[in-house]
Amino acid sequence: MHPILIGVIALVLVILIPMTVKIVKEWERGVILRLGRLIGAKGPGFFLIIPFVDRMTKVDLRVVTMDVPRQDVITKDNVTVGVDAVVYFRVVDAEAAIVKVLDHIRATSLISQTTLRNVLGQSELDELLTQREKLNQMLQKIIDEQTDPWGVKVSIVEIKSVELPETMRRSMAAQAEAEREKRAKIIHAEGEFQASRRLAEAGSIIAREPTTLQLRYLQTLTEIASERNSTVIFPIPIDLISMFMGGSARARRVRGRKTK
Repeated sequence: MHPILIGVIALVLVILIPMTVKIVKEWERGVILRLGRLIGAKGPGFFLIIPFVDRMTKVDLRVVTMDVPRQDVITKDNVTVGVDAVVYFRVVDAEAAIVKVLDHIRATSLISQTTLRNVLGQSELDELLTQREKLNQMLQKIIDEQTDPWGVKVSIVEIKSVELPETMRRSMAAQAEAEREKRAKIIHAEGEFQASRRLAEAGSIIAREPTTLQLRYLQTLTEIASERNSTVIFPIPIDLISMFMGGSARARRVRGRKTK
């Protein structure tokens, strides 16, 4: 065989083999169109296609993490906030992702942005700050319903951050400080109430048992004596003195009767 012919055949084989032999990885699917008509999705593994007749497009089936750019949202109570989010999605139908939408990643991004503005625009600021999990689930459900015809499954939507205006941040800080002061005053008042109730109970006990007051005086004397004070002036109640004087008088009478 002529060397030139051999060279031409070798060149043709070098060109045709890469166009005929296709290898699709485990996380990919190859969607094949034959003369513009959908044949189906193949893979993973090794297969052959017809050169210049079949056209294959690879579709990645792994989860895609997509950042939703910051969106300016006017909440239901007329507060302008900046919100950004993250969306996790993957292709579950490779044929639909190629045939029914031009660019499924860009389409998912745009629908996520509009849905974020619409849903959060129907919520109040307090709901946006305190019920974020509920809003995440609502966003996931709405976006997933709209991307389902494209063969895209949205699994998670998370609101990353909410940026408030400076005036709103100052107002919220003042409100939080006032709330803390209110709780502190309530706790202080509750403590005063409990203390006064205990004092009232102690007063009623002392009123029923005068001896307890005398014992309290003696205890106070003991506490003062333990400190290094040079002179202590302590008022002694008349009842306490009379108790000791009465005891001394009874002792003298007893001794007088014994001597007789």
